[in-house]
Amino acid sequence: MQQNQKGAKLLIHILISFLKISPITFGGGYAMIPAIEREIVSKRKWLDEAEMSDVLSISGSAPGGIGINAATFIGYRLYGVRGALAAVVGMTLPTFLIIFLLGLFFASFNDNEKVNAAFQGIQIAIIALVCYAGYKMARTSIYDKSTFLMLTGTLFVLLFLNIHPMFVIIGGGLTGIVIMKVKDQLGFMKNATIDQKSKEKYKYTDYYMGDGI
Repeated sequence: MQQNQKGAKLLIHILISFLKISPITFGGGYAMIPAIEREIVSKRKWLDEAEMSDVLSISGSAPGGIGINAATFIGYRLYGVRGALAAVVGMTLPTFLIIFLLGLFFASFNDNEKVNAAFQGIQIAIIALVCYAGYKMARTSIYDKSTFLMLTGTLFVLLFLNIHPMFVIIGGGLTGIVIMKVKDQLGFMKNATIDQKSKEKYKYTDYYMGDGI
């Protein structure tokens, strides 16, 4: 009984967390990344920065919006299928209601100068949020010369070559595998160590199902 109560408590916390994050959908999923990181990593401490970076990388590569993908991954990581469902509901419900209301009243204030000025201001803020999200991801993703070269190469391809982004994503994954193989063959991986303190920082089952929520 106590275990069920703790599980229900966790589901409620997952739902509430993504209900708070969802209204920041203005500008798309990437604008939500700072809010997701603040809520999940800084406040709740459900994931650390490295794990959050992995989640965002997978979410951005998978089909669909990065926001809803990240919510699904995080919810599943915390409490399986039920956690994923709670996260998805929390992420989609406010967005649906906001878009529904905007659709009802948009025609009446579409020509309002103040409203248009507000939307322009929101667009600038969204650019800042996306740049901040990129900076946070770069901190844990770019850690040596090879990853920096991959970043610059990918930017060049996206800016100057007419290549579909899906092929860029697939190429990035394959390039990462090749680089790891080469490093392993050259012996660069022998001295690589895993930060055990980071791995042990969060005792997931004890924290999620205990009093740490």
